[in-house]
Amino acid sequence: MEELDQIILINELYDYYKELLTDKQREYFEAFYFLNMSLKEIAENYNVSRNAVYSQLTFTKEVLIKYEQRLKLREKNIKLSEMIERLKELKLDDVDNIIKKYEEV
Repeated sequence: MEELDQIILINELYDYYKELLTDKQREYFEAFYFLNMSLKEIAENYNVSRNAVYSQLTFTKEVLIKYEQRLKLREKNIKLSEMIERLKELKLDDVDNIIKKYEEV
C-alpha cells in the first residue's frame, strides 16, 4: 500500500475508533497527523524521548488496524454507503432485495 493510501486509511480508522484509544495515544496521533508536528516536537512537548513517541504512534496504528479487523465498522459503513447508492438507482421492487442484503451485514 502506498504511503499516502496508508495515511488516509489510518486517519479514517482513527475517526471510527479514537474513543477506544488512551488519551496519550490520541494526543500523539493528533499532534503528528493533524498538527503536522515532528516526532522531536511531540517528544519535547511531552517531555519524552523521540523513540517513545515513535513507538506509541506505531502501536496506535497497529491497534487501529486490529480494531477494524475485529469490528469492521469502516468496512460495514462502506457497504452501507454502496447499498444506499444502489437504492437510489433501483426501482421500488428491488428495495426488498437490498434490505435483505443489508440485514446480512
